[in-house]
Amino acid sequence: MSGPLDCLLSIFVAFGGATDYRNQVVRNPVRLKNLRLRFLPFFALGLAGLWLAEPTSLGLGVGGACVVIGGALRTWGAGHLVKNERLTITGPYAHMRHPLYAGTLLIAVGFAIVIGGLYALGLLALLLPWFFFAYFPRKERSESERLEQIYGPAFAAYRDSVPAILPSFGGWQPAAETTALANSSQGWEASRYADNNELGTLIAWVGGLLLFTLRAQISL
Repeated sequence: MSGPLDCLLSIFVAFGGATDYRNQVVRNPVRLKNLRLRFLPFFALGLAGLWLAEPTSLGLGVGGACVVIGGALRTWGAGHLVKNERLTITGPYAHMRHPLYAGTLLIAVGFAIVIGGLYALGLLALLLPWFFFAYFPRKERSESERLEQIYGPAFAAYRDSVPAILPSFGGWQPAAETTALANSSQGWEASRYADNNELGTLIAWVGGLLLFTLRAQISL
């Protein structure tokens, strides 16, 4: 069996959940935890942004570039990240400890630039202080404590050498004892990308960018 029928079956199992198809696991790209009630305000803000958008060609270009760069950074990081099994220090993790958060921040700022107008300024005025003074410090503290419990001095050396979210241009070169606890593969792997459920994020930001591009074509 091959061709269009294979494609249809793959799409079916992808949206039906994680299913063993031809000995490959196809994961549901929609993360159900992101559909909880506490995330509804964010969906409402996105819809309001689409409705109230005042896009310009410059804003679409600059903001769209931020979204793409942020999405690419998340894609790069998700292909290296091995959760709870190995200390991930390769790829973007050699330059910053939290490339997924950095990518998400770039995506959010990019969409605000695309939206334009006073609504976007209001979003940024709320988003940036919340992220840097509330959300990110809390996540950084809890994740650092958890990783230090698992990897001990190796993680402490990594944390002390690699910045949290602003990248260093020279990749970190760990000591041998740290390398022994780190993920062995140096390359990006599609299996890791799938294990980290990043496909749903890719669909979300690409779809959002397409929607705002169409909205801009109507307004310009």
